[in-house]
Amino acid sequence: MTTPLGPTAPATPPIAITMGDPNGIGPEITVKAYADPRRRPTAIVIGDPDVLARACRITGTEVTVRPVESVAEAIHRPGVMNVLAEGTLPEDLTPGTVDARAGAASFQYVRRGIELALRGEIRALTTAPINKEALRLAGLPYPGHTEILAELSGTSDYAMMMANDELRVVLVTVHQSLRTALDALTTARELEIIRLTHRTLRAGGRTGTNPRIAVAALNPHAGENGLFGREDLDIIEPAVRAARGEGIDASGPWPADTVFMRARAGEFDAVVAQYHDQGLIPVKYLGLEHGVNITIGLPFVRTSVDHGTAFDLAGKGTADHTSLLIALHHADDLAGTETGTAAAAGTGSSIAIPTDT
Repeated sequence: MTTPLGPTAPATPPIAITMGDPNGIGPEITVKAYADPRRRPTAIVIGDPDVLARACRITGTEVTVRPVESVAEAIHRPGVMNVLAEGTLPEDLTPGTVDARAGAASFQYVRRGIELALRGEIRALTTAPINKEALRLAGLPYPGHTEILAELSGTSDYAMMMANDELRVVLVTVHQSLRTALDALTTARELEIIRLTHRTLRAGGRTGTNPRIAVAALNPHAGENGLFGREDLDIIEPAVRAARGEGIDASGPWPADTVFMRARAGEFDAVVAQYHDQGLIPVKYLGLEHGVNITIGLPFVRTSVDHGTAFDLAGKGTADHTSLLIALHHADDLAGTETGTAAAAGTGSSIAIPTDT
């Protein structure tokens, strides 16, 4: 039986943070973000208490790691980190290394978060980075968070949105090779992503009732009327026409070498990109510390950092936690803040977080 130490029950369910791969920077940025006085929403961590305690020592973070068995046991007060322990990790895990045991643990943290979200025990899920190679070594057939979240929540209509204060980008294809991504592009998939982007932005209320969606072309110069490939003519353009026929303000395909600049200048509210690097390079170029990964279409709000496990930094205590802090604040806005202000997933709302952390 846990002895209460102070205020325990927030007005709304907390946001859960999964600490990510134990051997990456996830534990370190988790404790930093949790202890940061700028952190707005009430939160609970899913992870390993011993690893998080070590991260506190490495980073010099003054917070008490408090294991709990359920969300209801959490004590929400300054200086106390409530941790839902999901199994016990072996002591010989080494920060900065790829390990199947760490990959398996990171998957368990995400699965627990999904279960809590579907039961309504948390109001949003914010994830620290996992490692795809570690997942594969653990025998888990997932290329990343997005696919885990979709499968375990039973979601078929979903997409990855990368957002910062200047751009919102939604991907048609995500974690697959460029060759297979080309084969995965269909008019039906294009139209599905345009519709999902429209619904998400419209629900957010910050882009008006008919948000402006630009669709990036696949080929250079949008294919030059078939001279550089017919995908833009035969696959993407019909989807844009169909979306416009449904009343969606979609346009394109626009040449990818200029469409992101146009969106950044305010001409469009979001850009639909055809494959992973086409969409993520523009967002990440503007600064990893301010980017947020939002999975749209899920039955709950999920946000994440837009960087990886950074094994080269793990164990040094120097990793910047700004992206995780911003992801937490996005989740708070998207799920409805604790003061009751409603918002919808994928709005890309502006969060004023200084970078001097």
